[in-house]
Amino acid sequence: MREMSKFIGDRKFYGKVMKVAVPIMIQNGITNFVSLLDNIMIGQVGTEQMSGVAIVNQLLFVLYLGIFGALAGPGIYGAQFYGSGNHEGVKHAFRYKLYICIGLVLLGILVLSTFGDNLMLLYLHEEEGSVQSAEMVLGYGREYLGVMLIGLIPYGIEVVYTSTVRECGETRVPMVAGLIAVGVNLCLNYLLIFGKFGFPELGVVGAAIATVISRFVQMLVVVVWTHRHTIKMKFASGLYKSFKLPGELAWKITVKGMPLMVNELLWSAGMAFLNQCYSKHGLDSVAGLNIASTFINLFNVVFIAMGSAVAIMVGQLLGAGELEEARDTDTKLIAFSVMSCFVLGALLFALAPAFPQFYNCEDSVKELATGFLRIGAACMPIYAFMHATYFTLRTGGKTFITFLFDSVFLMCVSLPVAIVLSNLTGMSVLVMYLCIQLIDVIKCIIGFILVKKGLWIQNLVKEEKA
Repeated sequence: MREMSKFIGDRKFYGKVMKVAVPIMIQNGITNFVSLLDNIMIGQVGTEQMSGVAIVNQLLFVLYLGIFGALAGPGIYGAQFYGSGNHEGVKHAFRYKLYICIGLVLLGILVLSTFGDNLMLLYLHEEEGSVQSAEMVLGYGREYLGVMLIGLIPYGIEVVYTSTVRECGETRVPMVAGLIAVGVNLCLNYLLIFGKFGFPELGVVGAAIATVISRFVQMLVVVVWTHRHTIKMKFASGLYKSFKLPGELAWKITVKGMPLMVNELLWSAGMAFLNQCYSKHGLDSVAGLNIASTFINLFNVVFIAMGSAVAIMVGQLLGAGELEEARDTDTKLIAFSVMSCFVLGALLFALAPAFPQFYNCEDSVKELATGFLRIGAACMPIYAFMHATYFTLRTGGKTFITFLFDSVFLMCVSLPVAIVLSNLTGMSVLVMYLCIQLIDVIKCIIGFILVKKGLWIQNLVKEEKA
């Protein structure tokens, strides 16, 4: 029983966890559910449209993860500054986020508008007997991307505000903003994709317009709330009276944060190349993996939210100097995340054959989607442990280790294996997908060793002045 108490908390502990994690789960869950409905709606229009949108979203995913990684470094400091009561420090962390995010958004728009077609062509491999046309997929992807680039601007601003208010312990407002945005997105999708109630039938362009409008709405809700509640969000008081950032602090954040930004960029790029390896099995593989990924992402919201809970709860404890409590909390959070995903994985495995039936696509695509879903379901506890250990190391400032642990492993191990399997063997895409997922067991072993050693347990802001 004493050993089990290391992994299981009391009612008060889980109450704190739910207070932090549930709003994030709800926000991410609703967002992914609407993405699922978007995907189904576009899938009703045609398989080429669905494949074109899937390829563009894969490219945008690289940028989204790059922004996520860029905000991680200042986010570590923001959570610990808040835990130590240093609100001026939180303000500096916010400004750092804003500067780096603006730069990445502008760079992303430039690259995708210039090289978008060339990047999409990497995924277009027609195989004999496929009913999909690569030329049509490219055309739909080009139309969708042209509109989605506009949405990068409100997205960048929103994530800067949302990440900061979460680090200050407020997870409810981002959830509400997300709910409002997805409601707007869902309604506009129905109207603009299919041309209902007098609106034009715009297909993939309509889906993109709906997404962009919803992002502006989400941004406005979070920004307006933050600046109207400066008593609670003290960092927002006088936030734009000065744009100065202490040079020493900026350098410290850069040293800690650069490995995380590079990590996320390399990891997302690696995942994009990994999916390109799967696409060599034909456009049916692209469509099947797109369907499966949409449902897997919906189920993954639990362990993703638990990663955020690690960053917030453990980060605040480290900043407050409660180092042993931080270790104990982290152990219980990891255990809770893994056990939750055993249950969710079993549920997804059982329901896998039913989900592809919502799509108006070929039986071959549905069969592949079911296979991808069941593999993802079986590996969900692996993903949960890997994600929680990554956030543990990151929260303690071990950013170079997380860089090696995450993207370097992907680029130097998983991706080369995928390249060999896709080019030099006749292995089916499902067997290949399973092999790549199981490689992550090695990362789980490494993560377990690093977290158990406790090298991540440190207060980064103990001597930091505002």
